[in-house]
Amino acid sequence: MTSPNPATKMLSERDLRVAMRDGVRLAVDVYRPDTSRPLPVLYACSLHNKDMQGPDLADVLPPQPAYSSLWFGPIEAGDSRRLVANGYVHVIAQARGTAKSEGEYLREQWDHYDMIEWITRQPWCDGNVGMIGISAYAGEQWRAAAQGHPALKAIFPYDACSAFGGMFGFRDFHPGGVLHTMPYILDSFSTVHESRDVPTTLPPEQEEHWRAAMANPDYRMYANLYNILTQRGQRSGLMFHNLVEPWEPDGVLESAQELFDQIRIPYYTGSGAYAYSYKLHWLGAQHYFGNVRNEHRKLLFTGPAHVERPFHEYHDEILRWYDHWLKGIDTGILDEPPVRYWVTGANTWRTASDWPAPETVWTRYYLSSWQRLTTEPPALPDATNAASPSPDAFVQMPPTQTREVARLRYLSEPLPNDVLVAGPISLTLYASIDDTDTNWIVVLSDVGPDVSVRTAREGERDIPADLPERELTRGWLKASYRAIDPARDTPWEPFHRLTRDAVEPVVPGEIVEYRIQILATANQFKAGHRICLDITSADMPTGTGGMSHVEYQAYHVCRSTTVCHRVYRDGEHPSHLLLPIIPLPGDQRAGRE
Repeated sequence: MTSPNPATKMLSERDLRVAMRDGVRLAVDVYRPDTSRPLPVLYACSLHNKDMQGPDLADVLPPQPAYSSLWFGPIEAGDSRRLVANGYVHVIAQARGTAKSEGEYLREQWDHYDMIEWITRQPWCDGNVGMIGISAYAGEQWRAAAQGHPALKAIFPYDACSAFGGMFGFRDFHPGGVLHTMPYILDSFSTVHESRDVPTTLPPEQEEHWRAAMANPDYRMYANLYNILTQRGQRSGLMFHNLVEPWEPDGVLESAQELFDQIRIPYYTGSGAYAYSYKLHWLGAQHYFGNVRNEHRKLLFTGPAHVERPFHEYHDEILRWYDHWLKGIDTGILDEPPVRYWVTGANTWRTASDWPAPETVWTRYYLSSWQRLTTEPPALPDATNAASPSPDAFVQMPPTQTREVARLRYLSEPLPNDVLVAGPISLTLYASIDDTDTNWIVVLSDVGPDVSVRTAREGERDIPADLPERELTRGWLKASYRAIDPARDTPWEPFHRLTRDAVEPVVPGEIVEYRIQILATANQFKAGHRICLDITSADMPTGTGGMSHVEYQAYHVCRSTTVCHRVYRDGEHPSHLLLPIIPLPGDQRAGRE
C-alpha cells in the first residue's frame, strides 16, 4: 500500500461549475496534491451541503463522537487531507437541485455519468475513478454504478441507502410500513431547493391522498407534521410525501431488479449495529449485498458506536480497496472473506462467506407462560390439555395522554453457555387488537448477567428489576401492512407487500398472524445473560415539542386512540422468535429449524 505523505501540499478549487448534458450546472470542489502527475480520483456527491465537507470545516471541528453535542450527521464526504496525502484527488459535487447546483432534485438520469466524464478529461485525473462518502453519499454511489461510466472502477457505499425505490425508498426507510420522523428531524440541514408560497391545489390523485392525510387523527395530533401537510408539499418534501402516500409505489421491486442488474463493478458496502435506528442504512447494505451478486463484493458490519463526524473512520479499509482497484496494488483485500462483522458481547470480529452466514442454525424461541422465552414449543390441545391459555395483553394509550410505553416482556432463563446470535431475525406473532390498526414495535435486548435464583421464598420470586440491559435491535410492522409477498419471502426476513392495494384494516378481535422483520444484529449473549423480547406498539419523542434528543433515533407515528393488544402463545398459535445462532466450539444446540 502507498505510504501517506502528510507533507503533501493540497491544492483546492471551489465552486467550479460543471455543465450536464442538458445544460444544468452543478457546483464542484476539487482537492488534489500539488503535482503535475495525473492521479486516481475519489468522487463524492449528494444532496448534503458540499461546503460542510471539505477541510475548512474539518480543520476547526475535529471528529466528534456520537455523544458529542457537536456531532452533525451530514458531514459525510470523507477526509480530504487523508485522501490527498495518499495520492488521490478528492472531488466533492453538489447534487442537482440542491444548494449551489442548478435544476430540480432527482430530476435527472445521467448526472453521475456526465460528472465522471468531466473528471476524466481533467489533467489531474489518470482515468481511474472510485467513489467515497457514507449515507446519502453512499446512495449516490449505487446510482452512479448503474449509470455505467467505464472509468468508474469500484465503489465503497458504506451506510448504504435504500435498495428498493431509490435512495429513500419506502421499504428500507419505513420497514413494515411504520412511519418515522427522521426526515422531519433532519430538515434543518436540508439543501434541497423548495419554493414556499400560498398553498395551491395538488394534482388530482395526490389531492385525494392529501385530503385523507389531513383527516387522519394519527397525523393531526403531531402538530409539527400537520404543519407540513397544510403547506401542500412546499416544505420538508420527503416527510410530506411519506405522510400523503405512505406505501411503496407499484413497480418498485421490478425497477430495483433492473438497477441491481446494471451494477457490474466491484463494491464494498456495509453499515453498523447503530444503524437499526436508521433502518435504511443497514437494510440497504444487506439488500444490495443479497441482490447484486457480483464476483467482487464485500460486506462490513461494524459495532454499535456511530461513525464520527466529520467522517474519517474506515479510511484504512477504503484506501486498501481503492489502492487495489485504482492503483493496481496487491493489498490482500481480495484474499479475505467477503463478510466481516463485529460481535458485541464478545467484542471481536468474525468473518463469513455470505450473509446470513451459511453455518447459521435457525432456532425458535417460543413465547411461553409467565412471559418466558423457551425453545420448548407449546403443546397442541388434546384430551389431557384441552384448554388453551388466556392470551397475554397490554394496553397502549396515545401520546396525547401518556409518555409511558406499555409492553409485554419475554425473557429466557439465564443461559448456561454463551450464545452467538448473528444475522437477520423474525418474529411470528399471533395477536388480536380491539381496533382496526396498530403499530407492532418489538425490541431485542441482552439482559444480565443474572445470578439470582427464583424460588417460592419472598425476595426470590421475581427477576431482579435492576439487571443490566442493552438494547440490540428492533422490528416494526403496521398491522394493516401485514400482507406477505410469497415470491420474495424467507423465514428470517418476512417480505411484506407494502403497496397501497395490500393495505387491509384489521378486524377487531380477530386473531391474526403477523410476521415481523427484526433488523439483523451480531451479539454474543454471555452465559448467565438472558435473551429479552419486548412487544410494544408505540414510542415517544424524547424531547419536547415533537423533537428528539438524538438525530438518528427518530420516533414513530403512533395511534391516536387507546388500543388493547392480546398476544396468543398456545399450540395452535405458536408465537416465536427465529434467531440466527452461530455455533460456538462445543455447542450442542437444541430447537433447530
